[in-house]
Parts: sequence; structure tokens; C-alpha cells
Amino acid sequence: MTYVPRLKSKYNEEIVTALKDKFQYKSVMQVPRLQKIAINQGVGGASTDKKLIDNAINEMTTITGQKAIPAKSKKDISNFKLRKGMPIGVRVTLRDNHMYEFLDRLIAVALPRIRDFKGINDKGFDGRGNYTLGVTEQIIFPEINIDQINKIMGMDITFVTTAKTDVEALELLKQFGLPFKNQTTNNQ
Repeated sequence: MTYVPRLKSKYNEEIVTALKDKFQYKSVMQVPRLQKIAINQGVGGASTDKKLIDNAINEMTTITGQKAIPAKSKKDISNFKLRKGMPIGVRVTLRDNHMYEFLDRLIAVALPRIRDFKGINDKGFDGRGNYTLGVTEQIIFPEINIDQINKIMGMDITFVTTAKTDVEALELLKQFGLPFKNQTTNNQ
């Protein structure tokens, strides 16, 4: 028997039927699903210190379990001493089992480790069913050893779904267990 991640089996067994009932889909193929998770990390001083990119690649690879690649600049910007093709960040795209494993660790372990955590904001939707979450510190992930960190950096985590609207995507991510803030406490 092959290994199936916990959230993947939860999606197939529970989430599909819950979303199908809520939005009255005619077919299970209409139910939105998570396509990929893209993780990006901008490295500020990368143009002057090449070691920062190597450290960021190692950290991102450790966090995601998949080899990270450097993100290169697309044009020259003289004010930032930046040339076209220089590495300025790190990125990883997770799909299938790696994606579900990362999502499970993010929900169960990493997000609760954020100081004064009251839930994630639901304002990160783009209008097409994709959600972007900003994390300010990479040390919330238990794979990172705090003693070996040179610089604390944040990252953007984008959830790409097949949902047509933000409401469907929000419900899909809530079903997976992402802890969104309550609407009533949000309007203070």
C-alpha cells in the first residue's frame, strides 16, 4: 500500500462532499481543488552578499522538502545595484504529495508558533480563487534551527486553486483547516 498524505485523503473523503453540498455542484469535477502551493522569499541584501542566497536556498529546501531554486532579476535597477539575471530571491512550487505534506505542517505546527496569533487575514484573495499568505519569520517552521540563522526573513505562500470565485476558495481553504480570523472580530 502506498502512502497517502492525511489532507489528501481528507479532501477526497470529506471536503469534496461538503463543498458539493454547499455550492450545489452537479459533478464532483466542478468541486474546487488545490493545484499547487508556490512559496517565494525575497532576499534583500543578495546583490551584495552571495551567501544570503545559498542560506535561503538551504532553509527553503529544508522547510519544503523540495529543492529550492534562486529567483533572478528581470531587469537592471541601478539604485539597488542590481543587474539583469542576478539572484534576488528563492522560490519553490509544491504539487501533489509534497503540497499536502507542507500544508499539513503549516496548519498544525508552523502557524500556531506565530507570536500573538489570532488567525490569518481573509483579505489575501486575488479575485480568481487564489490566496496569498505572508509569513514574517521563517523560524516558525520547526525544521529551522534558530541557532544557525544568520538573518530572519519572511516569505509569501500562495495557494493556487481551481475555484472560480474567492468565496469558493475561502471555503475550500477553511475545510482544509486554515485558521482564518472570524468576521465579527475583524471589524473593530
